[in-house]
Amino acid sequence: MIFPDISAPFRDGLPGAGGVRGSLATNAPLAPLTWFRTGGPAQLLFTPADADDLALFLRLLPADVPLLVIGLGSNLLVRDGGVPGAVVRLGKGFSGVDTLSGHGVRAGAGAADVKVARAAAEAGTDGLVFLRGIPGTIGGALRMNGGAYGGDVAQVLVEARALDRRGERRVLTPADMGFSYRHTAVSEDLVFIDALLQGQPGNPDDILARMNAITEARAATQPVNTRTGGSTFTNPAGGKAWELIDAAGCRGLRIGAAQVSELHCNFLVNTGGATAADIEVLGEEVRRRVRETTGIVLQWEIRRVGLPAEGQNS
Repeated sequence: MIFPDISAPFRDGLPGAGGVRGSLATNAPLAPLTWFRTGGPAQLLFTPADADDLALFLRLLPADVPLLVIGLGSNLLVRDGGVPGAVVRLGKGFSGVDTLSGHGVRAGAGAADVKVARAAAEAGTDGLVFLRGIPGTIGGALRMNGGAYGGDVAQVLVEARALDRRGERRVLTPADMGFSYRHTAVSEDLVFIDALLQGQPGNPDDILARMNAITEARAATQPVNTRTGGSTFTNPAGGKAWELIDAAGCRGLRIGAAQVSELHCNFLVNTGGATAADIEVLGEEVRRRVRETTGIVLQWEIRRVGLPAEGQNS
C-alpha cells in the first residue's frame, strides 16, 4: 500500500522554530525494524534526535493522525498493509543509561533492557537482573509492565517521564501507571521518554553470573536466533501458555512459512518469507485449538498493528 505524504508540516515546523531535526521518511519499510522481519510500511516514520525534538514533532502532529511508538520491534507484528499515520522510533537519542548514587538507574525509553541490566550489574546494583530476559526496550517494558524470571517493572519503577500529544512533559508515579500483569493503564497518547528504576546493593560478579545464567537458559529453551516476536500469548491465571499450546497439539504447526516453534510453543517463527498474515492466522489457529481443547482463551501478548494488505481479511 502507498500512503499519501503527510511529512510537510514536520519539515516546515512552527513559525520561527523550523522543522524537526530527526529523520523523517514517508512510506518507510517497517519489516527491517521488527524481529519478525515482515509487514508493510509506515505512512510516516520519524526518528527524533532527542526529547525536545520529539516534543516539537508531537506539537505539530494533528490530533486526528494516529501515532505508534516503537523501539527494537521485538514484540511487534506489523500487518502487511502497513501502518497509517505516524510511527515514532526511539533510537540513539533515547538510549542513555545512567547509574545513580543510592542504586538508582535512569534509563532512556529507547535503551535495550539488556543494556540497562548490564549497566546496573556493573555498578553493583541488584534487582534489575530480570531485564536481561526481556528482548526489548525500557519504553516497551513500561508500556506492558515487562517481566521475566520473577521480576517486573512494577517492582522497581520510581517514576516514568513521558510526553503527551501536546509535547508537554508528564511525570508518572507507579500509582499513575495502573500496573497489572503484562499491562499498564497509561493512555496510548503518552510517549515514554525515560524511567527511574530502583535497585539495591549487590556484588557485581554475583549479579553478572545470574545474568549469564538467564542468557544460557534462554538459548537452551527459546528460539532466540530466529525471526520471532518473543512470547506470543500471555500466561493465563494459574497456567502456562506454552503447556496449553503443546497440549492442543500445536508444537511445530505451520501456516505458510510461519511456524509454532518446536523449541518453545509460545513462540511463533518466520521460517523465511512468511507474511504478517501467515503469522497472525497461525496465532489465531493456535488460540482456536487451545480454546477447543481446554476451554481457555489465550490473549495475545505480541502487539499487532496496522492494516491487512489488499485482498486479505482483517
